[in-house]
Amino acid sequence: MARVLGGWIAATDWMPKLHTTDQDLWFCGHLIETSEVFVIRSPEVTGFLARRDLEIPALYLAPAQLGQGFGKALLDRAKADRNRLELWTFQANTRAIAFYLREGFEEDHRTTGDGNDEKLPDIRLIWSRKAAP
Repeated sequence: MARVLGGWIAATDWMPKLHTTDQDLWFCGHLIETSEVFVIRSPEVTGFLARRDLEIPALYLAPAQLGQGFGKALLDRAKADRNRLELWTFQANTRAIAFYLREGFEEDHRTTGDGNDEKLPDIRLIWSRKAAP
């Protein structure tokens, strides 16, 4: 998981590299301890999603895995037994925002980045299961 996270950060030119490999390992261990974690393996971990009640604190794919349906598979699993999910992503992450909007999330709130370590503007997105007519 830490390799996927570090690989995504390294491949994302607008994302500052603030943490060491050891800190990425700690963060991933913390996710495992505090969240349900779903992974994609082929055969190594190539993507993961963490879900903590209604929040998705992490969804990362190795850069080579983008656009192959793995993110949708992880998100569909996270949605399966929930009626609502919420998450934050950086406003610069336009590919992720487009993905979440396609998957039924709606924008709820934007910030200037004053509440995150990276100091990057972010956006809160919410997904709600639509009631059957």
